[in-house]
Amino acid sequence: MKTRTQTIKYVKWLSADEMHHNTMDWLSELAFTHDELQFFEELINSFTFQLVDTQWFSKSKLLVGQISQTEKSNKDLVKIITKHRNELKIMVDQVDQLSEEENYKKEHMRLIVLVRDFLAEVKSLKSALFGLIQEVLKKDKQKRLLDKL
Repeated sequence: MKTRTQTIKYVKWLSADEMHHNTMDWLSELAFTHDELQFFEELINSFTFQLVDTQWFSKSKLLVGQISQTEKSNKDLVKIITKHRNELKIMVDQVDQLSEEENYKKEHMRLIVLVRDFLAEVKSLKSALFGLIQEVLKKDKQKRLLDKL
């Protein structure tokens, strides 16, 4: 997964509760994304016969590769965010560990950008996949109409 280096100009101070809520939201979104990716694989499997047509083969092969890579990235993100959530105790343990707390906040900000970029990639993948399926369905419908004539 490629990430862009971004400079954050404005940083909102987040409480431990807000950071916990963020991580739980991210894990929920990633679980949903996992389900979506499985649906995409099943969708591709149901259109396998049409997608092996030379017209769409290279495009569909590329999309299958992107789905596999996205699944791997999704699993990696879930592991990273789960670990991050478990380390939240640094923020709430009533012990002054300023450098660890600062590192935790920096990691949280990095994860905000990482998750946002990942979900944008999933959205573009979804758009490309549905565009391809739409093309296949249009051609199939045209073929059936011509067969009736």
